[in-house]
Order: sequence, then structure tokens, then C-alpha cells
Amino acid sequence: MGKRLSWKALAGLVAAGLGSGPLLAAPPEPLPAEQLDFRPWGSESPGASLCRGVYVMPDYRLPPPEPGKVASESASASYGEDGETLLRGEVVLRRDNAQLETPQVRVPSNRERAFAEGPLALRDQGLLVRGSAAELSLVNDAASVDEAHYVIHDRHLRGDAQRLARLEDGRYRLSSASFTTCDPGDNLWQLVGGDVMLDRESGFGTARHARLEVKDVPVFYWPWVRFPIDDRRHTGFLWPAVGFSTDSLDYAQPFYWNIAPDQDATITPRWISDRGLLLGGQYRYLFAESAGQIEGAWLDSDDGGDSDNPNDAARRFEGEERWYLDYRHAGTLSPRSRYQLRYGAASDGRYFDDFGSDFAEQNTSSMSRLAQVDYRGDTWRLDARAQGFQKLDDPLLERDKPFYRLPSLTASARWNQQSGFYQQWQSNYSYFWRDIDEAALPNTERFDRESATGSRLHLAPAVGWRFDESWGHLEPRLEWLGTAYALDYGERGTDRDTSLTRSVPVTSVDAGLVFERELDLGGRGYRQTLEPRANYAYVPARDQSDFPDFDTSERAFSWNQLWSPHRFSGSDRVGDLNRLSLGLESRLLDDDSGRQRLSLGLGQALYFEDRSIDMDGNPDELPTNGADYYRATRDRSPLVANADWQLTESWRTRWQWLYDDDLERTERAGVELQYRSPNGHALNLGYRWELEGFDPSLDQFDDDFRNYDREEYDASFAWKAGRRVDLIGRLLYDNTNDRALEQLAGVQWNDCCYGVQLVWREWIDDNDTGNLADDFTDRGVFLRFVFKGLGGVGRGADSYFEEAIPGYRSTAF
Repeated sequence: MGKRLSWKALAGLVAAGLGSGPLLAAPPEPLPAEQLDFRPWGSESPGASLCRGVYVMPDYRLPPPEPGKVASESASASYGEDGETLLRGEVVLRRDNAQLETPQVRVPSNRERAFAEGPLALRDQGLLVRGSAAELSLVNDAASVDEAHYVIHDRHLRGDAQRLARLEDGRYRLSSASFTTCDPGDNLWQLVGGDVMLDRESGFGTARHARLEVKDVPVFYWPWVRFPIDDRRHTGFLWPAVGFSTDSLDYAQPFYWNIAPDQDATITPRWISDRGLLLGGQYRYLFAESAGQIEGAWLDSDDGGDSDNPNDAARRFEGEERWYLDYRHAGTLSPRSRYQLRYGAASDGRYFDDFGSDFAEQNTSSMSRLAQVDYRGDTWRLDARAQGFQKLDDPLLERDKPFYRLPSLTASARWNQQSGFYQQWQSNYSYFWRDIDEAALPNTERFDRESATGSRLHLAPAVGWRFDESWGHLEPRLEWLGTAYALDYGERGTDRDTSLTRSVPVTSVDAGLVFERELDLGGRGYRQTLEPRANYAYVPARDQSDFPDFDTSERAFSWNQLWSPHRFSGSDRVGDLNRLSLGLESRLLDDDSGRQRLSLGLGQALYFEDRSIDMDGNPDELPTNGADYYRATRDRSPLVANADWQLTESWRTRWQWLYDDDLERTERAGVELQYRSPNGHALNLGYRWELEGFDPSLDQFDDDFRNYDREEYDASFAWKAGRRVDLIGRLLYDNTNDRALEQLAGVQWNDCCYGVQLVWREWIDDNDTGNLADDFTDRGVFLRFVFKGLGGVGRGADSYFEEAIPGYRSTAF
């Protein structure tokens, strides 16, 4: 749950005070590195280190004394008539974990204090303080040092102060002090304060009349500021996030609340110049048996964006309230039983297109709603849920509204015998509902059917036998699919049957052989396999023309579909099939590790009957659409070829090709080349082609539908130009329409004590439709500064980079 505090400024930023009196506080000049326990890396520098060296605390010079006692060592000692003790030479005093090294110490007769003359060094549990003079208590941990220079070793933190005092409660108070995480000799930034308090027990510091200096130039002033000195969470303001997009300014100021060790919250007012003030928040908790979070945002009245076009999608909600809410909770009831709760909602389908999300990565296409509990036993698995989602399309047509399952109950089991026989049980009962005006659906037979709500019981028992040896396998299998509906058509005027049943046997036989041989290539030993495979499936046609479509779509053809008897996902359609699939695969395995280096596959399905069942479900009518008709009546599938080649430890390529050898055309093709370097470089080159209408699961109302042959090029990289510099870029190009779908370029400079991230991005917004005419271009520039040990200014792009650029590894700021 850790969210690290970056900055806290209770009194706010007062830029006008940069020249005021309190800012005249000046710490002493810093000491050279060799006096600060700094050890340069030299030739032993770790590859990932951004700093020139590390602070190393030497061993104590004296062994630990008895608790509460003081051990001492000196070249000479003298005693005055009043009982005063004077130690000279290389004087060393140690009490518990505190040790003083100094040329001279004077101890009054009461033995309660000691006065040291410098130059001196005071050490205490990873802390070094050097100074010109000091006063120390010999009965508690209090101490004060003049002209102090301090180092906290494990935080790579150093600073200087006119006076440093350790209080009896263990805190440190510094006057006219500085603070930085930069290497000695490098003062790119430092925090300077007139009165600074460091609390190592709580993990934070505070400063009055503080200024942030960059290269000795004051850039910020705070009357009172709080900052972290370790990785623990602290309540306070985080650094703001700033972004520029087209002609607008986007400024967010998060406030982090560390409620308890297992709870926290973030409150984020966000001002968008062409939208208004958006208030967001997130609350998280992590208990022993459960965890969860709730987040959301709210805008009272949308100003409509910066477009002058009143019909622009960005102005569609001008003057309206905009918001979203997302609640997630998960826990365990027992070692075998878990539960989940989820509720998400947004004011409209364009909310995340217009505002994004300040917190977790959001699915911008839907908002999930779920209440689920499951049980996982050795044989049985049970699942009970109520589930649905809000589809984030704008506009959202009645026919596109999703179904809810209220409830959905699933039971599955498997029994295996040593002889190879097995039995399976799959069952599900679901009640489907959606909030629509049934009478408003188009007046067609299809939407008569799709206006239905109601219950569905689906049973899928199966028996089979699996013979599996290293040299081959054989698996005959029989599955019975039984489905029953009880339907309600609401306000739709129809005399359709409300009680429907269907029973379909699914028969399949899968068989394969494995031939192996030893192979020597380039002096290395490999095993090459040759694996022929055959799969026969038979599914008779059943009339399903009256059946609704609650959760079903037809699958696009692929390598995996060669070996599956199921043409549809979901349970509302069972596709008829009389097919023999033949395939040949060859793999190259490294003899030493067994790792697969190369895989080649080629396969094709032969159809002995037309496939009459489509989403209309009528076994007596073939589809009338040209692409659908050809897909249903062709006597063989496209040839499916694929390759996966690990060329070296760093280079890998994948290739897939679906080719219609009858019409002599490519239906789908894709190739990608990947480079992954141990040094963090990543390169991705890709090409994709898809014939119009190839994917039968899409229709003209879907966002992803394209009424053209899709041809795209995709190139992206993340390149570590040096130990401190990362270069990042991507181009996604739509060659069919001669346009760039997305372009981005970024640079990240990462040094020992600071980081800078600058990103430019331009992309096509498709307005949630498959229509090119309403697409428009948006662009943005994102800048982020990070002062290590304090935090940063700007919105990080790491999470987006990791999604957009495969193989990108963020260099932690």
C-alpha cells in the first residue's frame, strides 16, 4: 500500500517571499567528500548506480560500554582543582551508539556534560556530524554542534547547518541549514531553511522559512514545509501534476493522508483550464483477510473543452455534471474460498476519453460491477456471482447495452482414472437482464429476438479417454451440450416462444505423433521434433433462430481454432461442424536447457459440410452477406502458418499468416521483431494486415469495426542512451488511410539526485465509433521533474510507456 510522500507545504507557496528577510539564512560551506564518509565507486561501480559513490560509516573505534556508561580514550588527561577533566590528543568518547572524536574535551566536575573543540566528528547509528565545537550530555542523548556538516548514510543525504542540536527525544534541530541528496561537490538542488527539524523515528523533517535552490538560485519558498527522510508514508501535499494538451492547461494538486498503517487516502483537486475544477479522491485499505479501494472524481459543470465547433464530441456534455466512481474489494472466507466486490459507474461514455484517470489504470471501454464468491475443492469448483458492466460508448444505442447476470451460478468437476478415462461436468445457471426500452429496438426479426431477457440453464457433461506418451497422444471425447431458456420480451409486441430448449452432441478425436532427432548446429546440440497432428470434430446443426444472444460471438479463425470444435464463445450458439484439421509442427529445443528456440507450424481444416449456423441460428438458411456466405460454404479453411524464433538471447521474432489458397489472398498476417537487452534497451517492429470482414464477431456498430482492409505498421523503442538518459518513442501508422494513429517521443534524464521526464504525444481519437469521418487528432506535452528525497513536479508517464512500449522497464526515480 506504500505511497511515498513527496512534499508538504502547509502554508502554501509564496513566491513573492523569495527576497524576504527569513530567506537570508545561510548554511556554512560544505565539506569535501573525503570528510563525509563518501567512498567513490572507482572501477567497482555497480552498473545501475547513478551516483558517483556511496556513504560508508566506518566501524566504531571503541567497543560498546555498559548501558548508561561512557567509555573514553585519549592521548593525555589532566584534572583541575575543581574536579574538571581535560582530555587531549585523539580523544574518543562513546555512550551507547553515540561516539565523539575530537582533539580536546573538557568535562566539568558534575560529569553531566562535555565540551569539545573541533574539528570534531560525532557518529550515531548511520549518522555523521562534523563541526567546529560541540556540547554533549553524558546522561542522555542531547548534543549540539556548531558549524555542522551532517550525513545520513543509508538515505544518501547530506547537509550543512550553522548549528545542529540533538534533543533529548532523539530529534535533530538545525539552524540556517541545508538538505540535499546530491553527491558531495554537486549542489544541483538543495533545500535551505532557517529552522529545520529532522525526526528519524517518524521519518520526516520540517523546515520554517524554507527555500528550494536549483544551482544556488532560489525557485520556491515555503513559510513551513515538511519532507520525507526515508521511504515511509506521510500525510501531506504531493508534488503537483502538470500537463498541456492542445490549448489547455491541466494542473492537479494531490494531498496524501496516511490514515493508519493499513489505510490511506489521496485527495486531488484538479483544474483544467477549458473544463473546470475536478475533485478526485482515492481511499485504500489492507486488512488481514481483505483489501480494497474506492476512488472517483466529480466535476460540477463541464466548460466543454477548447473546440469552437459546437458539434465536437468534447463539447457534447457542456454544462453537465461529469463524474466516475470505482469500488473494489476482495477477501478470503477460507483457504479454499474467496470473494470479490466491484462497482464502477461513470456519468457518460466519454468521461475517460476527456479526463483520463488520476489513480489506477482504468479500462476506458467499460466499468465493471461484480459480487462473487467461489470455492475451489480437489474435485469440485463452485462460483456464484452477480455481474455486469457499464459500457462506455458515446452514444450508446439501446441495442448495444450489455446484459447483467443476476445471478450466475457455476459448478464444474473432473474425475480422472489411471486407465486414461476421465469425466467432466460443467453447468451454469444465469438470469440475464438489461435496462432497455424493448420497443425502441429496430423493428426487425433479429431485434425481436434480441429484446429478450430471462434465464438460461446450460449443462455440458463430457467423457473421454486420453492416451499420452512422449511419442504421441490420442484423445477421443464426447460432450453433450444441453441448454434451456425461460424468456421475457417485456414491452416488445411479439408472440415468440418463451420456453426454448436445445440439445447438441459434440464429438471430437485428437491425435498426434512426436518424432525426435539429435541435431548439431554451430557446435551446439539441439533436439528437433516433427509433430504431425490430426483433429476431427462433428457437431450437428440445431435450429437456434429463436435463441437470444446474451453472451455469444463467433470466433475469428486462428491456429487454436484448428483444434477446437467450438466455433462460438459463450453458450447461446453451438456451431455445426464436420471438419478434419491437419497440422504439422516442428520445434528446435536446446539440449542443455530444454528451452525452445524455434517453433514452426502449418495447418488447415477441411470441411465436409457447409456451416449453416451463424448468429441468426437458422440451420435452413445460409448467410446472405458475401463475406459471411463465403466463410460458411468454403470447403477448406485458410492455411495457417506461424513461427516463433528465439534468434539470440536478445532477439526474437514471431510470424503468423492466414492464406486463402482458393482465392489466393491473405486474410490475416502479422510479424513482429523484438529486441530485449540486459542493459534495458527495447525495440519492437510490427506489421499487421487484416482483410475487411475477417473477424465475424464485429459488426458495423462496434468501435473496432473497420469497413476497409486494415494494414498497420507499429514501431516502438526504449533506448538507454547512457546510464542517465532514456529515449522513448512510438509510431503506429494506418497505411490504409495514410495517417498516424499514434506518435510519441520522450526523453528521461535520471541522475543521482534528480530526474527529468519530457514526453510529446499525438494520437487519433475515434469518438467511440468505427466511422472515420468523426475521428480527430489530439496532442499533449507532459513534463515531470523529480528531486530525489523530495519528490517531483508533473505527471509521470511510466505506466503509459509500459503499456505502449512492450519491454520498457522504468528507471526508478
